[in-house]
Amino acid sequence: MRGFVPTPEAIVDRMVYRLFRGRAIDGGVTVLDPGCGEGLFIDGVIRWCKKHRRPIPRIVGVELHPGRSTAAKERFKSYRSVEIRHTDFLVDSFEKFDYIIGNPPYVSIGHLDEAEKRSYRSRYEAAKGRFDLYMLFFEQGMRQLQDGGRLVFITPEKYLYVDTARALRVLLSQKRLAELSFVREDAFEGYVTYPLITVIENKARAEKTHVALRDGSTKEIELKGCGSSWLAGLSGGDNKDGAVSLQALCSRISCGVATGADSVFVRQSEGVESALAPFAYPTIAGRQLRVDADEYKSVDVMLIPYGKDGKLLSEASLGALKDYLKAPKIKERLLARTCSERKPWYSFHDNMPFSDILRPKILCKDITSRPRFWVDRQGTIVPRHSVYYIVPKNPADLDGLTTYLNSKPAAIWLAQNCQRAANGFLRLQSSVLKRMPIPAKLTEVER
Repeated sequence: MRGFVPTPEAIVDRMVYRLFRGRAIDGGVTVLDPGCGEGLFIDGVIRWCKKHRRPIPRIVGVELHPGRSTAAKERFKSYRSVEIRHTDFLVDSFEKFDYIIGNPPYVSIGHLDEAEKRSYRSRYEAAKGRFDLYMLFFEQGMRQLQDGGRLVFITPEKYLYVDTARALRVLLSQKRLAELSFVREDAFEGYVTYPLITVIENKARAEKTHVALRDGSTKEIELKGCGSSWLAGLSGGDNKDGAVSLQALCSRISCGVATGADSVFVRQSEGVESALAPFAYPTIAGRQLRVDADEYKSVDVMLIPYGKDGKLLSEASLGALKDYLKAPKIKERLLARTCSERKPWYSFHDNMPFSDILRPKILCKDITSRPRFWVDRQGTIVPRHSVYYIVPKNPADLDGLTTYLNSKPAAIWLAQNCQRAANGFLRLQSSVLKRMPIPAKLTEVER
């Protein structure tokens, strides 16, 4: 069932309409659904043909899952022009088609084994970084499209802006990207995927792409072909002149510490024994940062088995912390972590960059309803994995940067460039924060 989510009939019909819009359809054209499941899009094509009194074209459905391919064969056994192939669209060879339509599987790299990753990376330009299978379906689909042919996919919108999809954006920009139509976020019942309908034509690249936004507005825009994020252009914004990147002003922009066992290493401040105090540092999680509050309060501590140089302390030097961590249930929990296979049993999942963390810095939530930034002026807080921290190279920039990051222009830029999480929330990531433009006049950095 990996990556399979049925497409609602209303969306199927909307996509089939875009597939054939402005085209003369006859029995000689060919249509491919490269991940057909039980045949929802094939049924949609047949439904459209019957409604518009057009002959049903030759339709090929490809499905890897044996149960679903069998169900599709049974469903369309009375249609001589429909063929269902039980095979792998990303591995096998196919003829070219006039039209391609579908909802490719959404399968992230974390669900692939090492052999699959190597195979895909050898076959696909889009298989870069932490790719998703739907990105490869785009590339393979464009390979199988006849000259002048049209492809219509519904996928997550993330390929428009995530760094992983940079190679895919380069490939897409070489074709005519005719339309981007944003679908309401809850269109797939039970899932929040921020869907996007993409229409591609195998023709010379056009100057403008038609964009239909979720608020009902439309626009014609020119998308860059260099692989950079398209989100700012889609939202009507871009980097401004006279700015430097946030990365250029900072020594570190990173998510907080991942222990791999917060239930062990994070304790309430008031309940910590005095013998553990030398290892206890005030800490904060994203849920404790409230966007409607100017201040925050740390009520927890993190027990840290690392020295100020960032190196893991020896067991002999842990004292009371070693006694605490060696309690049977606690040690069992620590040994169950994946990091214990390659690191000492009491280490953190991530390294401990104490030299950066224990400095005056700026904090923000990783997932938030709206961007908000706070100052850790004393540099005493250890952020947990759900908090990002920003360390200016020049401590004198701390207040100026925080003020700008909390400004309306900064909020607009982040809304245009950040990934979407559930319920309209923004997902702040270091890769986005690093390239955020900061007006040079706010800093003391020489440009």
